[in-house]
Amino acid sequence: MGNRSNMCWVALLACAGIAAAASATPAPTVNAAVKGATDALAARVDAGLPSAQRNAVEALVTGEMKRRRIPGLQIAIVRRGRIVFDGAYGTADEETSAPVTRDSLFTLNSSTKSFTGVAIMQLVQAGKLSLDAPASAYVDDWPSQWGMVSVRQLLTHVSGLPDVLEQPKGQGTGNLIGNGDETSAWATVKTRLVEAAPGARFRYNQTNYVLLGKIIDKLSGTPFTQYMKTREFDPVGASRFAFGETRDVIPGRVRIYRYANGAIDGSTKDVPLEHAFDEFAPFMRTAGGLNGSAVDVARWLIGLQDGTLLNRAALTAMWTPDRYADGKPTQWGMGWPLRPDLRHPVATGIGGRRSAFFVYPKDDLAIVVLTNLAGANPEEFIGEIAGVFYPELRLVNGGGLSPAADRLRLALAAAPDSAPETLYAKLRRSDASFVASEAELNDWGGRLLGAGMQDDALRVFLLNTRLHPTSANTWDSLGEAYEARREPADAITAYRRSLSIDGGNDHAIAHLKMLVASMAK
Repeated sequence: MGNRSNMCWVALLACAGIAAAASATPAPTVNAAVKGATDALAARVDAGLPSAQRNAVEALVTGEMKRRRIPGLQIAIVRRGRIVFDGAYGTADEETSAPVTRDSLFTLNSSTKSFTGVAIMQLVQAGKLSLDAPASAYVDDWPSQWGMVSVRQLLTHVSGLPDVLEQPKGQGTGNLIGNGDETSAWATVKTRLVEAAPGARFRYNQTNYVLLGKIIDKLSGTPFTQYMKTREFDPVGASRFAFGETRDVIPGRVRIYRYANGAIDGSTKDVPLEHAFDEFAPFMRTAGGLNGSAVDVARWLIGLQDGTLLNRAALTAMWTPDRYADGKPTQWGMGWPLRPDLRHPVATGIGGRRSAFFVYPKDDLAIVVLTNLAGANPEEFIGEIAGVFYPELRLVNGGGLSPAADRLRLALAAAPDSAPETLYAKLRRSDASFVASEAELNDWGGRLLGAGMQDDALRVFLLNTRLHPTSANTWDSLGEAYEARREPADAITAYRRSLSIDGGNDHAIAHLKMLVASMAK
């Protein structure tokens, strides 16, 4: 898959255009779920939205559920310290047809990291921890070969440490290294060398958050899960949060699903739903494994911003981008991916390609969307929901784009018949400092695909391959765009080009195999 995580959308953003293409022939079981979504909306916490805004939000949600073939979904919207919209849609369990309710629990996956970031900042606020201190000062069994890594670098994934998870094959979630159990995984990762100097580059890495868990345990004197209950959940009245994985029995938790016989991006039409499975060893629950409802997440977000959980200085520090060793800003705060939108900055929690929450601090707006489909990628349409309140946040208006990408957007829109690389070169000639990075373009193109804007996405991805012809990622994303447009021959060519650069690109291998088999029929 095109690696959207280079823009720090580290939930591993979906090839959403493929899901959009697949939605042309939705599976029968999901049609029923979408009908249920339209007919049965749970009670709202506060009738604080005008009817026009309520109707617009509902239309967006049910439309995205249908297009992305999402069985079940919850949403909560916070404005001015109140939950003004709370909806439950669709099916929690396809086998029993049980509906999603406002009390249903969804897996939050990697958005758990945002909660961990709050716990660390609480310890900083209490004077027990310094973000710039070496993590080894707080971890008893720190391997000497890992050298000096700060707590801040763990939070922002620039530590350079080896990952306690093996790199996933295809679209899986990865497995513990060693013999696959907690003890051997930790023993094994401690023997491995660093992969980069601290602060040199970004790499999404679960080891970082395992270490943060050790720090929280030690400095608080309380196991992480208990700390979260007493210091984060109870103070805001969020009573239904629960840690656990697929093997744990958690009352009220929805079943989770995926499509395409193991592929979780819904890229093949006419395929049935499959069960998806999450495994989070106890020592990794700082990185994932939290379950909750949209209402509980919304209550937590309210408590986060009203001073219940953090003071203003700690909150500001948490949502301030870190910097690489060369001084350039990252796109992560302390546990939170950040969007580079100068007009409407956004702090996000994104997990498992199925759950997300966005906080717009300057606008006193927060939106939580939880789903039970791996590959639903709500992070791709929360901005459109925010656009109900602020139209400039819609993707078509440049919402979520960096200033450079937005300039390019305007240039492409003004000259639809011009080659994108020609327009890019013109912008460079007029302003030598103008640069839209490979990661920015890849992220933007992926969002365009997710919004069903396939022609625009293709132009962006084509430009990226022209600017970065030796990047396997750009060609892989171009393959996704052609696949979404039902142009298999061009998709095959792009995927093959990606594989010629990176023969280990499992996403390209899987999609190439599927396309070749389809064309042979």
